[in-house]
Amino acid sequence: MDLSPVWISLKTSVVSIIITFFLGLWAARGVVSVRSPKAKAWLDGLLTLPLVLPPTVAGFFLLYLFGAKRPAGIFLEKVFHYKIVFSWQAAVLAAVVISFPLMYRSARGAIEQVDANLIYAGRTLGMSERTIFWKIILPQARPGILSGGVLAFTRGLGEFGATAMIAGNIAGKTRTLPLAIYSEVAAGDMDTAGKYVLIIVAFSLLIVAGMNLRGEIHVLFIQKALDAVKHTIHFVKTTFNCCLVNPRKAGIDDRSRSARLSYNNVSHSHNTSPP
Repeated sequence: MDLSPVWISLKTSVVSIIITFFLGLWAARGVVSVRSPKAKAWLDGLLTLPLVLPPTVAGFFLLYLFGAKRPAGIFLEKVFHYKIVFSWQAAVLAAVVISFPLMYRSARGAIEQVDANLIYAGRTLGMSERTIFWKIILPQARPGILSGGVLAFTRGLGEFGATAMIAGNIAGKTRTLPLAIYSEVAAGDMDTAGKYVLIIVAFSLLIVAGMNLRGEIHVLFIQKALDAVKHTIHFVKTTFNCCLVNPRKAGIDDRSRSARLSYNNVSHSHNTSPP
């Protein structure tokens, strides 16, 4: 079995998620900051479009833009002497375009869930918008942003349609795992195709399960922290009740004990005095 599709898929997914992560985060921040509802709706629809379109349609647009006789393709060839179509970089481009909406929408939802009072407090303290984003918004929205990154990575790992349109199915160069599965099935080699299927299913399951387990670990940690806080509060309340809430009772008991001791001492002195 040829393992080159495995390495090509992993390499493509890793490079694409680096680009998609920062690009989606930047786009989410920009859309959230737009004040016009109509402009925000149109921008959101445009950036989410690759998520709802068939991947072959997205691949058609990419091929139309970056083809050898198209504006972007002509620019790259004249300026950089580089042809992107049917190259590994084209597979990265396809993975970025297809996985971008998942990262963007996850980041936008996480940013919008941040408490506005924290942002207002930062502005009151004189913090700049950039500082507020990096010091307040990003830490608060980190779980949602990381989840979007994981989903975008797995989506890029399984990209097929757009990759086939712009990068082709070149063995050892642009043939990713989905394209390898398609090629082996078309050739009638179901055993090899089944092995590729097992590999990509195992990768995807490990990534998604790892994300879920990480979330459960955080939940367990939070629950233990809350239990510790409850025990501490209970201990403080018990101590407070014993030492501060009932001082009169404690003082009465002490005075009663002192009175009994004084009475016993007086009685003893009378009994022992000479006649």
